[in-house]
Amino acid sequence: MKIALAQFNPIVGDIAGNAKRHLEMILDAFSKRVDLVVFPELSIIGYPPHDLLDNSFVVDAVEVALKWLQKRLPEGIAVVVGAPIRNPDPKGKKLYNSAVFLKRNAPAQFVHKMLLPTYDIYEEYRYFEPSAQQSPIVFKGLKLGIHVCEDMWNLEKYATYHMYERNPVAELVSQGADILINLSASPYSHNRHALRTNLIQDLCAAHHVPFVLVSQVGANTDMIFDGDSRVHNAEGDIVALAPSFEESLTIWDSEQLMPLNVAPRNRIAALHRALVCGIAEYDRKSGIFHKALIGLSGGIDSAVTAALAVDALGAERVMGITMPSKYSSSGSVDDSVSLAKNLGITCHNIGISPAVDAFESMLSPLFEGTKAGVAEENIQARSRGLTLMAVSNKFGHLVLTTGNKSEYAMGYSTLYGDMSGGLAVLADVFKMDVYALARYMNEVTGCERIPVSTIEKAPSAELRPDQKDEDSLPPYPVLDEILRLYVEHRMDASDISLQTGYDIEFVTNLLRAVDRNEYKRKQAPPGLRVSDKAFGRGRRMPIVMKFDRQSIAEMMQDSLTHLTNA
Repeated sequence: MKIALAQFNPIVGDIAGNAKRHLEMILDAFSKRVDLVVFPELSIIGYPPHDLLDNSFVVDAVEVALKWLQKRLPEGIAVVVGAPIRNPDPKGKKLYNSAVFLKRNAPAQFVHKMLLPTYDIYEEYRYFEPSAQQSPIVFKGLKLGIHVCEDMWNLEKYATYHMYERNPVAELVSQGADILINLSASPYSHNRHALRTNLIQDLCAAHHVPFVLVSQVGANTDMIFDGDSRVHNAEGDIVALAPSFEESLTIWDSEQLMPLNVAPRNRIAALHRALVCGIAEYDRKSGIFHKALIGLSGGIDSAVTAALAVDALGAERVMGITMPSKYSSSGSVDDSVSLAKNLGITCHNIGISPAVDAFESMLSPLFEGTKAGVAEENIQARSRGLTLMAVSNKFGHLVLTTGNKSEYAMGYSTLYGDMSGGLAVLADVFKMDVYALARYMNEVTGCERIPVSTIEKAPSAELRPDQKDEDSLPPYPVLDEILRLYVEHRMDASDISLQTGYDIEFVTNLLRAVDRNEYKRKQAPPGLRVSDKAFGRGRRMPIVMKFDRQSIAEMMQDSLTHLTNA
C-alpha cells in the first residue's frame, strides 16, 4: 500500500478554501498512484478553531465541504481527513473531534477522538464529546488503526498531567490493527521533535506494528506547527519523514522499511525557523497588513525581531523606526542605522523629545513637588508606543513588539509603551536565547546582519542616564535559569533554591515579581509560543491573588516542630 502523508497548512475557518486545497493534494497523490491520503487533525476547519465550533452554521459548512470533497474523489483512492462531526446523541457535547474515512460512492466512516486534552493551551472538552469506542477500518485487506492526536499519548512516562483511563492505541492493536495512523495537530516546542520520536518508538516496541503520524504545519495566531509527519516501521525506526515547517506530500510505500539516518535537530536553528514561520503565517493568514513595523532601539531584542521579520517577509516589507530621546546614546542610534543597512530595510528617525517635553509640561502642575521616577521614564516608552501605533494606523502596518520572556516575566516592560503592538515575536524566548538567535543568524549567513556591537554591549532601556538592565534585574543567565524552573517546570522557591544553590530569599523575591506582574502580561499582544509553557492562555494565573510563601514556610515549620514535640 502507498500512503501519502498530507502535511497540510490550513487557514482556520476557511472551510471552502481548505477543502479545495485538500482536493489538490489528493489529485497530486492520485497521479503518483497513492492508495491512501492522510490529512491532519481537524484539517477541514483548521486547528485550533476555538469558539467557531459553537456556531451551527460553521459545522453545517464542514458537512457541505466533506460531501463536496467526497464527490470529487477519484475512483480507487481513499482519504482520511480531520473534521468536527455532530454527535447524534442529545446527551453530552454536540461534537466529536473526528477522523473521517472517505471513498467515492461509499458511506463515510468515522473514528472519533477518545482522549480530549484539557490543559495548558488545549481546551477540547469545552467543545467535544470523548468517544466511547474505536475500531480499525479495513482497507485493501489491512486493518487501519486510525486515531486522533492525544489518543497516542497515554503512556505513563509521556503523560504531562495525568493518565487517562483508556488506551486507544492498545485497544486498536488488540482488535488486530496492522498499522497505526495518527491524525495530529501537534504544536512546536523546543523538545517536541525528540519527544514524538521517543513516544512512537516506545509504542512500536510495545505493539510491533508500523506507525504513521500526520501533523498540521504552519501557524495559527500564537500556535506554531512544525509538521514533523513521519512513518516508523514496526521496530520503531523512522522510514519516512516530511520536511519541517513546510506543507508537503510525503509518499511512503509499505514495503519501504529501510531506516533513515535522521540527524538531531539544532535547537536554535529550529527556534529560528519556528519564529520565522509564526511571523510569516500571521501576516499571510490575516492578510490585512502592508508591512511589519519595528521600533529599533539599538538593542538586541529589536535587532533580532527585525532580522526575523526580514527572513519571514522580505526586506521590502519591513520598516524600522528609531525614536531617540535625550537619554539615547549615539551608539544606539548608530547600531540601529547599521542594522537597517545590513538587513536592507527602510529606517526612519523620529525623535521623541518634543512629545516627552509636551507630556511633562502638561503633567507638571500635578507632578509639581514630586521626585522624578518611573512615571517620567515611562512617558518616553509610551511616546514611542504612540508613535509606532500612529504610523501603523496611517499606513496599515503590523507593529511587532520586541519584549522577551525574561522581561515579560519580571514586568520589565511598559504597558501602552513597548508592549503596544499586534504580535509579540519574542514573548516566549528567554533573553539568553535571544542572544543565541543573533549569533546563529550571523553565523549561517556568514556576515554581520546584527551588529557585533549590539550583541556585545550591556542591555539597557535607556530611559535614564547610564541605565543598565542589571540595575533592576539579576544577570540574565541567572534570571533565565530561575524563570525557566518556575514558569516552565512549575517549581517553587524552595526547590529552585535547593537545585541551583541561589539564596532562598533572592529566589522568593524574583517569583513574587513574576506573580505581581500578571496584570501586564494579560494586556500583552499575542505572543508566538515556542515552549511547553508560554505566558498567555496556556498559563492562566489570577491577576488579583496573594500567595504568601513566607507564611506557608512558617506554617510548615510550625507543623514539623509540633510533630517533633508530640
